[in-house]
Amino acid sequence: MGVLAALWGASYLFIKVSLDDGFTPVAVVFVRTALAALVLIPVAVRRGALAGLRGPVLGWLVVLALVQVVVPFLLITVGELHISSSLAAILVSSSPIFTALLALRFDADERSRGWRAVGILVGIAGVALLFGVDLTGGREEVLGGLAVLVAGLAYAIGPLTSKHRVQGTGLAPVAIVTVTMTVSAVVLAPVLPIVGVIDGDLQPDSTGSLLALGVAGTGVAFLIFYTLIADVGPARASLVAYIAPGFSVVYGAAILDESIGVGTIGGLALILAGSFLAAGGRVSLARSLRRA
Repeated sequence: MGVLAALWGASYLFIKVSLDDGFTPVAVVFVRTALAALVLIPVAVRRGALAGLRGPVLGWLVVLALVQVVVPFLLITVGELHISSSLAAILVSSSPIFTALLALRFDADERSRGWRAVGILVGIAGVALLFGVDLTGGREEVLGGLAVLVAGLAYAIGPLTSKHRVQGTGLAPVAIVTVTMTVSAVVLAPVLPIVGVIDGDLQPDSTGSLLALGVAGTGVAFLIFYTLIADVGPARASLVAYIAPGFSVVYGAAILDESIGVGTIGGLALILAGSFLAAGGRVSLARSLRRA
C-alpha cells in the first residue's frame, strides 16, 4: 500500500514537471493515458478480462472514460499551470465529500447520516481554508484551484456511474480501467494537432516526468491498486487515498521547493478527515483493523 501511495502521490509532481517548459496539458493527458493503456492491455488480455466487452456496457465505459479520466485529468493538469502540485493533490482528495453530497440525490444507499454528515462539513471547512489562505495569488490561481476541485467532483461522479451502469456486468476491474484508459487516449488523439504538443523549450526533465507519469503513476499504479483490492478487499485498499496526499506535500516541498504553510497543513488535515468520515471511514477502518 505504501508503494501505491508513493506512486499516486508522485503523479502531481510528474504533472508539474511535465508542464514546466515542456508539454501542453492535452499532450500530458494523452501520453499519460496512452502509456497506461500500453501497460494494462497485455495484462487484461493475458487474464482474459476483455472477453465480456459487448452490448450497452461499451457505451457506458466510454461515458466512464470521459467522466473519470479525460475530464478530471485535463482539469488537474490545467489547474497545475497555476497552483502547486501539493495543493492540487489536497484539493483532489475532496472527492469522497462530493460523493456524499451527490448521494443525497442519486444514491440512497450512500446517503450521509451521523458521522458522514459531519465529514461533509469538516471537508468543506478545509476547502474554504485552502481558498482563503493559500489561493491568494490572483484570479488565475483561484481558477486553477477551482479546476482541480471540479476534477474531484468528476472523480465522485465516475464511481456512481460505474456502480449503477457497469458493476454487475461481470467485467473485471482491470478490464474497466484498461478500456477507459484506451478510450481516453483515442478521444484525445485528434485534439493534439489542434492544441499542439510542446509549449516552450522542451526539457529532459519534462520528458522523463511524463514517461514516469504514464507508466508508473498511472499504468503500474492502477495494476497495484486492483491487485490490492483482490488481496485485502476494497475497504482496506481505499485507505491509500488518505496517504497519497501526504506524499504529494513532501515531494512538492522537497523537490519543487513548494511553500507549505499553516493553511496548507490545516486544509490537508480537514479535507482528509472530512473525506474519511464522509466515506464511512470510521466503520471501514474499524473493520480493517479487526481483519488485520
